[in-house]
Amino acid sequence: MRNAIDIGNGFIVTTDNSGGIGEKTQDIVNVPDRVTAHFAARVTLFEQWASHAAPVSILIHNFSGSESWGNYVAGVTDLFHEAGLEVPPISGSSETNMELVQSAMAVTMIGKKKKVPTSENNEWFTYGSPLVGDEVRNRVNEIASVALIHKAMKDGIVHQIWPVGSSGILQEVRLLTGSKEVRIETILDPMKSAGPSTVVLLAIPETKIKKAEALFGVHLNKLTIST
Repeated sequence: MRNAIDIGNGFIVTTDNSGGIGEKTQDIVNVPDRVTAHFAARVTLFEQWASHAAPVSILIHNFSGSESWGNYVAGVTDLFHEAGLEVPPISGSSETNMELVQSAMAVTMIGKKKKVPTSENNEWFTYGSPLVGDEVRNRVNEIASVALIHKAMKDGIVHQIWPVGSSGILQEVRLLTGSKEVRIETILDPMKSAGPSTVVLLAIPETKIKKAEALFGVHLNKLTIST
């Protein structure tokens, strides 16, 4: 997990940024600012969950101009509503002195560690598909659902979450295991970028696999890890 820092006293800081994605004419991917913020916050929230933490405060770093601030706040708010969570206090700043030709923003969350689930015999699965750019808009039904993941965590169906980023599934498994020699078997492309964590790795207790399959459906797939 690359974007999480333990700052002590049970607090975790996570962050994610987005550049060239938004409403400006020179953006590489043109989507509403609200959507940009939603997906940046999504990655940041997943990193909190991966650390067994829950956000208590949010900072938005806005380089797109003051007119984007409200939409960025709305996008972050949308994510928490989607997950069925209360929205933590949101603060931050906007760059108003310099006008950039492309959109740029970041979301930082400060979270508090929660109790780690009791260790059991877990098996690893992928949930979702690795998507990037316009694929995120065009293949929405393949994106891992933040609401379902939150429900699974509450119900004890998922004991660990590990979001996949731009480096792909294999690199995340290397980080997870601490081994560059690790081998994996998956039906997904292990090297493809997952953009805003459209696919995540889930550790599921053996006794809860059937429940997980019923909850997550066809986009839950076995991940075999060997060294």
